[in-house]
Amino acid sequence: MKKTIAILGALDTKGQEYAFLKAEIEKRGCRTLVVNVGVIGDPLFTPDVRSDEVAEAGGVPLADLIAQRDRGQAMEVMTRGAAVVVKRLYEAGEIDGLISMGGGGGTIIGTSAMRALPVGFSKLMVSTIASGDTSAYVGTTDITMMPSIVDVAGLNRISRTIFTNAAGAICGMVLGDVAPAVEEKPLIAATMFGNTTRAVDNARKIMEANGYEVLVFHATGTGGRTMESLIESGFITGVLDITTTEWADEVCGGVLSAGAHRLEAAAQKGVPQVVTPACIDMCNFWAPETIPAKYSERLFYNWNPNVTLMRTNIAENQQMGEIFAEKLNTAQGPVMVFIPLGGFSEVDFPGKPFWWPEANQAFVDALKKHLRPDIPVEISDKDVNHLEFSRRVAEKLLEFLRNK
Repeated sequence: MKKTIAILGALDTKGQEYAFLKAEIEKRGCRTLVVNVGVIGDPLFTPDVRSDEVAEAGGVPLADLIAQRDRGQAMEVMTRGAAVVVKRLYEAGEIDGLISMGGGGGTIIGTSAMRALPVGFSKLMVSTIASGDTSAYVGTTDITMMPSIVDVAGLNRISRTIFTNAAGAICGMVLGDVAPAVEEKPLIAATMFGNTTRAVDNARKIMEANGYEVLVFHATGTGGRTMESLIESGFITGVLDITTTEWADEVCGGVLSAGAHRLEAAAQKGVPQVVTPACIDMCNFWAPETIPAKYSERLFYNWNPNVTLMRTNIAENQQMGEIFAEKLNTAQGPVMVFIPLGGFSEVDFPGKPFWWPEANQAFVDALKKHLRPDIPVEISDKDVNHLEFSRRVAEKLLEFLRNK
């Protein structure tokens, strides 16, 4: 049976481009289902879902949008409506993938619709802003962003190549069947950074040997938010929150913050969790010239040409200790904190540039002062990547899960 790919776009202003894309997809053996979100004029060709249907799904008649000539309102309504329409098509089993193209406005509408679809459903956004910071568009989903190189405005030797590649990409995505798992194992969420790879790998192997499947999230802001979202949605059985560095970025204004709700989902859902302060010794910035002037006198470490780490100080660690306690005190399920006093990261270690025991101790003191008395804290003289430390962390989570 042929796969059906939904094409979402404004057929009044970009009809020529979408007609080309539609033909390229169909040339590869897939069906298309076109959703028109244009409000300025008539579509260049007849869509399967009309723009008035999208507007109605967004809560405002299309005639009103045309009469008011308010681009901002039209964008808001069509963005909302596109998400509703696409989700309905998915739930009805009518589409197997979704592709859209556009500049800033088109990207907002397209990715908003894509975020309404589940992880694993094929989504491709061809965008003029795909090479920049797309976190606001992608969110915690698995949208694939493809740079359009030139604007989505007419057909030329560059755009035809890009659109042809996009057609091939989305067709390849929907035609590539995922092999079913031999068995469905309970899911464990783990957080990792380059600085905690050895710790997480060891803990992961222990969990897998005991019949669990481990999802490892890179603690880059998006990773933490995605993990929290999956916990909130009920997918996760237990949490190995080994790498909580995103809180350092939230406190210091770094580039990898996961926001103020990090550490909340497992606590509020009662999911068993073990937590360590790994990598809170560092706040992440991009290249040195991007670092705020107020930090000019701080200690830095060049992780690579594009990433600069700043050592967190005593006051910041004290603040994080209080925050961790506040978050974990809401726990409705088993939780334990493990402290690797031998080093919070690869660079916070005796003889390494970020080794600052007093700063680490400030975190510990604040945490213990404000933490609920019934939440245990285990202090280790090992560093976070020592095999004995990560083994203890994994074994405690296994104990929580057995006794749940």
